[in-house]
Amino acid sequence: MNHPPLANAELAVMELLWVQERRTARQIREALYPSASKAQHGTVQRLLQRLEDKGYVDRDRDLPVHLFSATVSREAYASGQLEDLAEKLTGGSVAPLITHLLAEKKISRKEINKLRKLLDDSKGRDSKRHDSKGGRK
Repeated sequence: MNHPPLANAELAVMELLWVQERRTARQIREALYPSASKAQHGTVQRLLQRLEDKGYVDRDRDLPVHLFSATVSREAYASGQLEDLAEKLTGGSVAPLITHLLAEKKISRKEINKLRKLLDDSKGRDSKRHDSKGGRK
């Protein structure tokens, strides 16, 4: 399921929750605004409420101090946003993105090997599926 894009401030909160699974609003406020006064508490509360409304954050209300945790992983969010971007810019094809990243040397050798393995695994699954339908290998 693709989630709506996050505003920068919402993404900053999610980054904190992706690093440390559960945090209080106070811990989030102190991490985002280390030198600010308690006046920022309302801002953090509004951000958390928006994230909860969008389905990104869960609030554990069982304790006297509520704990917040991410319900969407960084990888799931990034995947959804990349799919949306590919749909908008290239009709859903990710090939131009990968081609650009390779040409600009933005992909490490380790990442290239991982992509190669994914492609090889995908090819193996496709040929097995083709064989099970009575086709040739």
